[in-house]
Amino acid sequence: MTPRRPPEGSRYLYEGFDPAQARIEANERVAEERWAALDYRLEQIDAALERLEKRIWLGVYGVAAFLLSQMAQAIIAAATK
Repeated sequence: MTPRRPPEGSRYLYEGFDPAQARIEANERVAEERWAALDYRLEQIDAALERLEKRIWLGVYGVAAFLLSQMAQAIIAAATK
């Protein structure tokens, strides 16, 4: 005896319809989509924070370079007097 192949097409044509199970499946799909959207937004926020961190460090290094150049100018000016 050969095993019976499942029929082609929608499973609802051959199985009974259970509205409670359909509602659960729909809620699970919605929850999966919400998690996917949340992951996407968190990745965007993470990328924005990394860009902001780079800009902040660039500003810190710029201020440090400015202060060092001012200190060097003051030392040079004091040495030439």
